[in-house]
Amino acid sequence: MMAKKKGPPKKKAAPARHRPVKTAPQEPPKEMLMVYIMGKAHRVPADATIMGAIEYAGYQIKRGAGCREGFCGACATVYRLPGDYKIYTGLACTTLVQEGMWLSQLPVIPAQKPVYDIEKLEPNVTAFQVLYPEIFRCVACNTCTKACPQSLEVMDYIQAAIRGDIEKVMDLSFDCLSCGLCAIRCPAEIVHYNVGILARRLYGRYLAPKSPELEKRLQEIKEKKFDKEYKEMMGMKRDELKKRYYARDTE
Repeated sequence: MMAKKKGPPKKKAAPARHRPVKTAPQEPPKEMLMVYIMGKAHRVPADATIMGAIEYAGYQIKRGAGCREGFCGACATVYRLPGDYKIYTGLACTTLVQEGMWLSQLPVIPAQKPVYDIEKLEPNVTAFQVLYPEIFRCVACNTCTKACPQSLEVMDYIQAAIRGDIEKVMDLSFDCLSCGLCAIRCPAEIVHYNVGILARRLYGRYLAPKSPELEKRLQEIKEKKFDKEYKEMMGMKRDELKKRYYARDTE
Protein backbone atom coordinates (compact mmCIF):
# COMPACT_ATOMS: atom_id res chain seq x y z
CA MET A 1 0.00 0.00 0.00
CA MET A 2 1.13 3.47 -0.77
CA ALA A 3 1.53 5.72 2.14
CA LYS A 4 -0.71 8.76 2.15
CA LYS A 5 1.12 11.92 1.51
CA LYS A 6 1.16 14.19 4.43
CA GLY A 7 -0.43 17.55 3.71
CA PRO A 8 0.76 20.84 5.13
CA PRO A 9 0.45 21.06 8.88
CA LYS A 10 -2.93 22.37 9.98
CA LYS A 11 -2.94 25.85 11.44
CA LYS A 12 -4.15 26.08 14.95
CA ALA A 13 -7.24 28.19 15.46
CA ALA A 14 -6.38 31.65 16.68
CA PRO A 15 -7.33 32.42 20.22
CA ALA A 16 -10.67 34.16 20.44
CA ARG A 17 -9.02 37.38 21.40
CA HIS A 18 -7.02 37.41 18.13
CA ARG A 19 -9.84 36.45 15.79
CA PRO A 20 -10.92 39.21 13.39
CA VAL A 21 -14.21 40.78 14.43
CA LYS A 22 -16.88 40.87 11.76
CA THR A 23 -18.32 44.35 11.43
CA ALA A 24 -21.43 45.51 9.65
CA PRO A 25 -20.81 47.36 6.41
CA GLN A 26 -20.33 51.02 7.17
CA GLU A 27 -22.57 53.67 5.63
CA PRO A 28 -20.89 56.20 3.37
CA PRO A 29 -19.90 59.31 5.29
CA LYS A 30 -22.55 62.01 5.40
CA GLU A 31 -22.00 65.41 3.89
CA MET A 32 -21.18 67.74 6.75
CA LEU A 33 -21.49 71.49 7.17
CA MET A 34 -19.99 73.98 9.56
CA VAL A 35 -22.52 75.94 11.62
CA TYR A 36 -22.17 78.16 14.66
CA ILE A 37 -24.55 77.33 17.49
CA MET A 38 -24.71 79.92 20.26
CA GLY A 39 -21.35 81.24 19.06
CA LYS A 40 -19.51 77.88 18.93
CA ALA A 41 -18.51 76.06 15.72
CA HIS A 42 -19.88 72.56 15.07
CA ARG A 43 -19.82 70.20 12.11
CA VAL A 44 -23.28 68.77 11.53
CA PRO A 45 -25.03 66.71 8.81
CA ALA A 46 -25.98 68.81 5.79
CA ASP A 47 -29.53 67.41 5.75
CA ALA A 48 -30.24 68.30 9.40
CA THR A 49 -32.81 70.77 10.61
CA ILE A 50 -31.58 73.42 13.01
CA MET A 51 -33.09 71.46 15.89
CA GLY A 52 -31.45 68.26 14.68
CA ALA A 53 -28.11 70.05 14.35
CA ILE A 54 -28.35 71.41 17.89
CA GLU A 55 -28.93 67.93 19.27
CA TYR A 56 -26.29 66.39 16.99
CA ALA A 57 -23.80 68.87 18.44
CA GLY A 58 -24.51 67.48 21.91
CA TYR A 59 -26.92 70.01 23.30
CA GLN A 60 -29.97 68.83 25.21
CA ILE A 61 -32.99 70.96 24.36
CA LYS A 62 -34.96 71.44 27.55
CA ARG A 63 -36.93 74.45 26.38
CA GLY A 64 -37.83 75.70 22.93
CA ALA A 65 -39.10 72.37 21.58
CA GLY A 66 -42.63 71.03 21.34
CA CYS A 67 -44.30 69.31 18.43
CA ARG A 68 -41.14 69.11 16.25
CA GLU A 69 -43.43 69.31 13.21
CA GLY A 70 -43.86 73.07 12.64
CA PHE A 71 -47.17 73.42 14.47
CA CYS A 72 -46.53 74.68 18.02
CA GLY A 73 -44.19 77.63 17.38
CA ALA A 74 -41.99 76.87 20.39
CA CYS A 75 -38.63 76.79 18.56
CA ALA A 76 -38.20 80.33 17.22
CA THR A 77 -34.68 80.86 15.86
CA VAL A 78 -32.71 83.77 14.39
CA TYR A 79 -29.68 83.33 12.15
CA ARG A 80 -27.30 85.01 9.74
CA LEU A 81 -25.54 83.62 6.66
CA PRO A 82 -21.99 84.33 5.43
CA GLY A 83 -21.64 87.52 3.44
CA ASP A 84 -25.28 88.46 4.05
CA TYR A 85 -26.20 91.46 6.20
CA LYS A 86 -29.78 90.28 6.80
CA ILE A 87 -31.11 88.65 9.96
CA TYR A 88 -33.22 85.62 9.09
CA THR A 89 -35.87 83.94 11.20
CA GLY A 90 -37.36 80.45 11.21
CA LEU A 91 -38.53 77.48 13.24
CA ALA A 92 -35.71 75.21 14.35
CA CYS A 93 -37.72 72.07 13.62
CA THR A 94 -38.45 72.89 9.96
CA THR A 95 -35.50 75.05 8.81
CA LEU A 96 -32.51 73.22 7.31
CA VAL A 97 -28.95 74.22 8.19
CA GLN A 98 -26.73 76.01 5.68
CA GLU A 99 -22.97 76.28 5.42
CA GLY A 100 -21.64 78.95 7.77
CA MET A 101 -25.01 79.59 9.40
CA TRP A 102 -24.68 81.48 12.68
CA LEU A 103 -27.75 80.78 14.78
CA SER A 104 -29.32 81.30 18.16
CA GLN A 105 -32.51 79.66 19.37
CA LEU A 106 -35.02 81.72 21.35
CA PRO A 107 -36.79 79.37 23.79
CA VAL A 108 -39.28 82.07 24.82
CA ILE A 109 -40.24 85.49 23.48
CA PRO A 110 -40.98 88.01 26.26
CA ALA A 111 -44.35 89.59 25.56
CA GLN A 112 -47.01 90.89 27.92
CA LYS A 113 -50.67 90.10 27.39
CA PRO A 114 -53.54 91.98 29.03
CA VAL A 115 -56.10 90.00 31.00
CA TYR A 116 -59.67 90.47 29.82
CA ASP A 117 -63.15 88.96 30.05
CA ILE A 118 -64.38 88.19 26.53
CA GLU A 119 -67.98 88.56 27.75
CA LYS A 120 -67.33 92.21 28.61
CA LEU A 121 -65.85 93.15 25.24
CA GLU A 122 -67.65 94.32 22.11
CA PRO A 123 -66.69 93.00 18.66
CA ASN A 124 -65.42 96.28 17.25
CA VAL A 125 -62.31 98.46 17.10
CA THR A 126 -62.82 99.60 20.72
CA ALA A 127 -61.51 96.26 21.99
CA PHE A 128 -58.20 96.84 20.20
CA GLN A 129 -58.04 100.48 21.28
CA VAL A 130 -58.37 99.52 24.94
CA LEU A 131 -56.25 96.36 25.04
CA TYR A 132 -53.67 96.91 22.28
CA PRO A 133 -53.35 100.67 21.64
CA GLU A 134 -49.81 100.16 20.33
CA ILE A 135 -51.19 98.81 17.03
CA PHE A 136 -52.02 102.40 16.09
CA ARG A 137 -48.26 103.11 16.07
CA CYS A 138 -47.83 100.68 13.14
CA VAL A 139 -45.68 102.29 10.44
CA ALA A 140 -46.45 99.58 7.84
CA CYS A 141 -42.78 98.62 7.51
CA ASN A 142 -43.78 94.96 6.95
CA THR A 143 -40.89 93.51 9.00
CA CYS A 144 -43.47 91.39 10.85
CA THR A 145 -44.57 89.74 7.62
CA LYS A 146 -40.97 89.12 6.55
CA ALA A 147 -40.20 87.46 9.89
CA CYS A 148 -43.21 85.12 9.87
CA PRO A 149 -42.22 81.45 9.33
CA GLN A 150 -45.80 80.72 8.21
CA SER A 151 -45.66 83.38 5.47
CA LEU A 152 -48.70 85.11 6.94
CA GLU A 153 -49.62 88.65 5.94
CA VAL A 154 -49.04 89.93 9.47
CA MET A 155 -48.96 93.64 8.64
CA ASP A 156 -52.23 93.30 6.75
CA TYR A 157 -54.06 91.82 9.74
CA ILE A 158 -52.71 94.55 12.03
CA GLN A 159 -54.05 97.13 9.56
CA ALA A 160 -57.38 95.28 9.58
CA ALA A 161 -57.40 95.48 13.40
CA ILE A 162 -56.88 99.24 13.17
CA ARG A 163 -59.99 99.39 10.94
CA GLY A 164 -61.94 97.16 13.34
CA ASP A 165 -62.35 94.43 10.71
CA ILE A 166 -62.36 91.49 13.12
CA GLU A 167 -63.28 88.88 10.52
CA LYS A 168 -60.31 89.93 8.36
CA VAL A 169 -57.93 89.72 11.32
CA MET A 170 -59.29 86.30 12.21
CA ASP A 171 -58.90 85.04 8.66
CA LEU A 172 -55.36 86.33 8.07
CA SER A 173 -54.06 85.27 11.50
CA PHE A 174 -55.79 81.88 11.63
CA ASP A 175 -52.61 79.84 10.99
CA CYS A 176 -50.47 81.84 13.46
CA LEU A 177 -48.24 79.68 15.70
CA SER A 178 -47.58 82.44 18.28
CA CYS A 179 -43.83 81.91 17.86
CA GLY A 180 -43.21 85.62 18.53
CA LEU A 181 -40.73 86.27 15.73
CA CYS A 182 -42.92 89.10 14.42
CA ALA A 183 -42.88 90.83 17.81
CA ILE A 184 -39.10 90.91 18.17
CA ARG A 185 -38.71 92.68 14.81
CA CYS A 186 -41.45 95.29 15.25
CA PRO A 187 -40.26 98.91 15.74
CA ALA A 188 -43.74 99.84 17.07
CA GLU A 189 -43.44 97.20 19.82
CA ILE A 190 -46.63 95.39 18.76
CA VAL A 191 -47.26 91.83 19.94
CA HIS A 192 -49.00 90.80 16.75
CA TYR A 193 -49.96 87.26 17.68
CA ASN A 194 -51.84 88.41 20.80
CA VAL A 195 -53.83 90.80 18.60
CA GLY A 196 -54.71 87.86 16.36
CA ILE A 197 -55.78 85.75 19.35
CA LEU A 198 -58.12 88.50 20.54
CA ALA A 199 -59.69 88.81 17.09
CA ARG A 200 -60.25 85.06 16.80
CA ARG A 201 -61.87 84.98 20.25
CA LEU A 202 -64.14 87.91 19.42
CA TYR A 203 -65.10 86.33 16.11
CA GLY A 204 -65.83 82.95 17.69
CA ARG A 205 -67.87 84.47 20.53
CA TYR A 206 -69.87 87.09 18.63
CA LEU A 207 -69.57 86.89 14.85
CA ALA A 208 -69.16 83.26 13.76
CA PRO A 209 -72.33 81.67 12.30
CA LYS A 210 -74.01 79.30 14.75
CA SER A 211 -73.95 75.63 13.87
CA PRO A 212 -77.25 73.81 14.53
CA GLU A 213 -75.40 70.49 14.51
CA LEU A 214 -73.05 71.71 17.25
CA GLU A 215 -75.93 73.03 19.35
CA LYS A 216 -77.70 69.68 19.02
CA ARG A 217 -74.61 67.73 20.06
CA LEU A 218 -73.98 69.99 23.07
CA GLN A 219 -77.54 69.41 24.21
CA GLU A 220 -77.08 65.65 23.87
CA ILE A 221 -73.95 65.85 26.03
CA LYS A 222 -75.86 67.82 28.69
CA GLU A 223 -78.53 65.11 28.65
CA LYS A 224 -75.79 62.49 29.29
CA LYS A 225 -76.65 60.60 26.14
CA PHE A 226 -73.07 59.32 25.72
CA ASP A 227 -72.20 58.60 29.38
CA LYS A 228 -72.53 54.83 28.92
CA GLU A 229 -70.07 54.87 26.00
CA TYR A 230 -67.66 57.11 27.92
CA LYS A 231 -67.66 54.70 30.84
CA GLU A 232 -67.07 51.74 28.52
CA MET A 233 -64.11 53.46 26.84
CA MET A 234 -62.55 54.47 30.16
CA GLY A 235 -62.45 50.80 31.12
CA MET A 236 -60.78 49.63 27.89
CA LYS A 237 -57.16 48.61 27.60
CA ARG A 238 -54.78 50.52 25.35
CA ASP A 239 -54.76 47.92 22.54
CA GLU A 240 -58.55 47.87 22.34
CA LEU A 241 -58.68 51.67 22.30
CA LYS A 242 -56.19 51.77 19.41
CA LYS A 243 -58.23 49.19 17.52
CA ARG A 244 -61.41 51.21 17.98
CA TYR A 245 -59.64 54.43 17.03
CA TYR A 246 -58.28 53.18 13.71
CA ALA A 247 -61.51 51.39 12.82
CA ARG A 248 -63.67 54.48 13.35
CA ASP A 249 -65.67 56.06 10.54
CA THR A 250 -64.06 59.22 9.17
CA GLU A 251 -65.47 61.69 6.70
